[in-house]
Amino acid sequence: MSDTTLNAAAFADPALCRGLLETLEAELDGPFRFMEVCGTHTVSIFRSGLRSLLPEGVIHLSGPGCPVCVTHDREIAAAMALAGRDGVTIATFGDLMRVPGPGGASLKSAKAEGAQVEIVYSPLDALALARREKDRTVVFLGVGFETTAPTVAATMRMARAEGLTNFAVLAFHKLVPPALDALLAESGGAAQGTGIDGFLLPGHVSTIIGVEPYRFMADRYHKPGVVGGFDPADILQSLILLIRMRKSKTPDIINQYSRAVSDQGNPRAREMLFEVFEASDALWRGIGLIRQSGLAIRDAYADYDARRRFSLELPDVPEIRGCKCGEVLKGRLAPDGCPLFGKTCTPASPVGPCMVSTEGSCAAYFKYGVEK
Repeated sequence: MSDTTLNAAAFADPALCRGLLETLEAELDGPFRFMEVCGTHTVSIFRSGLRSLLPEGVIHLSGPGCPVCVTHDREIAAAMALAGRDGVTIATFGDLMRVPGPGGASLKSAKAEGAQVEIVYSPLDALALARREKDRTVVFLGVGFETTAPTVAATMRMARAEGLTNFAVLAFHKLVPPALDALLAESGGAAQGTGIDGFLLPGHVSTIIGVEPYRFMADRYHKPGVVGGFDPADILQSLILLIRMRKSKTPDIINQYSRAVSDQGNPRAREMLFEVFEASDALWRGIGLIRQSGLAIRDAYADYDARRRFSLELPDVPEIRGCKCGEVLKGRLAPDGCPLFGKTCTPASPVGPCMVSTEGSCAAYFKYGVEK
C-alpha cells in the first residue's frame, strides 16, 4: 500500500478496505488505543461497520469532538433562560433542541410551553428570520468548532453591513487544539489514564486551521496524530500511519486527507473568524474550564453579542445525576459503561447530550449495537 493519497473514488471500495485491514493487522505490534475527535468520524466508524472489523487489539475511543456533546450544562441553562425572554426568538440547530437543561427541561419543551424557538440549518437562515421578524430579536445559538465559526462570523459581518439591529449571537464556539492539550496535559501526557497511543484528527476542522496547530501533540507529548478523511479507507490508512509512527518511535502530525485539507488550512476563513471573534476561556462538558479554548465576540461586534445585550450570566446548575457523558468524552469510559445507557437514557428519551446528538458516541453505540 502506498502512503500517498489515494484516488477519492476508491475510498469506498470493499477490496481496498480488505487490503488495508490486512495491512493494519500485519503492522500491529500490540494493543493500540486511538482516539478520534470528530463527530463525523464517530458516525462513519460505526455506520460503516468498521469498528467491528478492526483487528483485535485496536481499541477505538471517542473524544470531545461532538459540538453538541461538549456544550456545557451552564451554557444550555443560559440558552434556556434567554428562550424565556419576551420579544426573543431563539434560532438553533436541531440537535440542541433536545439537550436536557436544568430540571430536565429543553429548548423543545420551552417551545411547547410558548417560547419562540426555531430550527435553522445555518446562521444565514437565522439572519433571514431576523429580516422577516423586525419586531423581535433573533438570537442564533453559536455552537461548534473552527469549522462552523467562520460562517457565523460572516453572518455577523452581513448583519452589521445591513444595519440589522435585531440579530445577535449567543457564542459557545470551541477550539479543538486546546482541548487536546488539556486531555494530554494530565497524567504526564497519558490522556487522563486512557493510555491513548494515537489520535485521528478532525478533517473538517483542519480545512480551516491546517496541520501546524496540532504539532504540540508530537513535540511536547510524543503522541502521533493523523488528519484523516471520513471514508473507511481514509480511516484505515490513518490508523496504519499511526501504528507505524508508534512502532518507529517517530511521533509526527501527518495529513492523510490532503485531497481536502491544505497543510496551511484556509487563511481567509481564519482572517474572517478572528476579525469577529477572539480566543477566550471556555467551559467544556466533562472537562471543565480550558483556557483560551473558546471564541468570544470582539468589542467591535458587541452590538451582536447576546451575552452583552441581555446581560446573560452562565448560571450554576447541578450535574445530571448518573450521566457519564463527561467520562465518555474524555475516553475514560465506553458509552455502555454508563449505568443509564439503554435504560433511562435512549435516543427517544435522552438524559445526556451524548445520546441526543446524531454525532454523539452514546447515540452511535445505541443505534448500531456494536460490542467491541
